[in-house]
Parts: sequence; structure tokens; C-alpha cells
Amino acid sequence: MTGTEQAPLAITGSTGHLGARVARELSDAGIALRLLARTPSKAPRLPGAVAVESRYANDDTTRRSLSGIDTLFMVSGSESADRLQQHYALIDAAAASGVRHIVYTSFAGAAPDAVFTLARDHWATEQHIIDSGMAYTLLRDNFYIDFLPDLVGEDGVIRGPSGDGAVAAVTREDIARVAATVLRSPTEHAGHTYDLTGPEALTMTDVARILQHHRSEEVSFHNETIDEAYASRRKWEAPQWQYDAWVSTYTAIAAGELATVTRDVEVVTGRPPLSLSAYLSLSSEGQ
Repeated sequence: MTGTEQAPLAITGSTGHLGARVARELSDAGIALRLLARTPSKAPRLPGAVAVESRYANDDTTRRSLSGIDTLFMVSGSESADRLQQHYALIDAAAASGVRHIVYTSFAGAAPDAVFTLARDHWATEQHIIDSGMAYTLLRDNFYIDFLPDLVGEDGVIRGPSGDGAVAAVTREDIARVAATVLRSPTEHAGHTYDLTGPEALTMTDVARILQHHRSEEVSFHNETIDEAYASRRKWEAPQWQYDAWVSTYTAIAAGELATVTRDVEVVTGRPPLSLSAYLSLSSEGQ
């Protein structure tokens, strides 16, 4: 392969919000893509993109889907009890198929003892990628700004044990721009870990105030105790690990693990990230 030829690039998660955004941006740039999907017919139809059957597994189907691929964009799998095992299997399949570089969507503050329980799985996934011997780029995303409006209950109240802790949330669109930039020139970003945040750290009281301004209806924040948080979420039937993840979303904020603001989005893409207020303004214009 010469330096001017397009290196084969595969994308997981193309049927989801983030993977689809990345695939569209790369397709618009004229880059050939292989979209990996459990159900290829559900993948977006994009110029220069071919959808093939694949899954987060180390099986013949997945290894075939990765054959000839140089760089893999690995969107973290859907939350499940065995997500970490699925991640390990896909990484092993990639290594066995000759993939040279993985770009992985991890999480801010990923660590074996992170307060946010799912961030521990992201750390373990990072280690498995590093130990595989493949080149890697880790995109440690903060919580999604896109998700913050969904925290408001039907009564206009955000409830959770986050205290006066702050979160430097970032939009999916900014994460997608970073990922697409990295995937255009992956070797330039090999070995890098990027902490992707928005331009400011907001408390849940701040979030409620901003949402109220844009909605023109009352929004407030109630700082639950840990016991209250578990009790209020038990109205939804879920396994214990899911309750722990929901509650630790807020306790991680309270612990200050998600408050650090970085310039990594702008450093990689040349454009500053959107704030919550700017995101809401753009969203209302698009309606």
C-alpha cells in the first residue's frame, strides 16, 4: 500500500447515534468505509460505504468482517452485564484479523476504582487494547450534553445525588468530529488519549437553570441521598448493576471525577466544543 492509498477503515456502531455521525462525516469526505453491523440492512446507506455482518464476538463472521481492515473505530457496546466480555472478544478478533490500529470511545476518568461503575469497564477495555499490541487512540468522552435534557422528570425536576459537583459534558457531535478527524489520519494520533469535554463544567443546578431558560418552564434540581436515589429508580425493573450505574452517574459528579475541562476537542479539530446553551439553541432552531 502506498502512502496515497486509502487505508481500509471499519466502523462499529453505525446504526447508533455516534457511529452514524462519524460514518456520515467520513463518507462526505469521500473516504471508503466498511460498516460493521449485527443487521447490515439497518446500517446507513452512504456513498463509498459497504455494510457487512459483524458482532462484538471473536467468531468466524466477525473475523471475516475485519479481514483487510487497517483501522477500526470501536464504539463501546450497549450497556449489558457482559459488555466487557464482548469488548474483549471484538479486540481479540481484530488482533487475529490483522487490524493495526483501534480508535476506541472510552469514558472520562476511566480507572479500576472509578466512582462511575461503567468507567471501570472502559478502563479494562483500554488495557486489553493496549495489551493486544495494536496501535491505539483512546477517546475518553465525558457525559453527553445531548442526554442532559432527558434527566428532567415529568414534574420538571432533575433528581440525583450529585450535590454541588460539576460535569464537563460534551455533545455527541463534537465527539464525532474528533473521531472523524482522528480516523482521517490515525497514525498521527497513535498512542494518544484524548479527554473530550465541553467548554464548561456545570452543576446540576446550573443545568436546571439553563434548561429552564430554553424551555420557558420551571426546571429544578433535587439533591437526593444515596438511599433516595436507589429508591426512586426502583420504579423501573432492572438488574442491580444497572441501578448502580444509574446512581453512580450522579455520585461520580459529586466526587469531582467529571469536572475537568480540557481543550482536546479544539486541539484535535480546530473548533471549540458546543456549550449546553449553544446546543439547546441549535436544537430549537432545527425543530
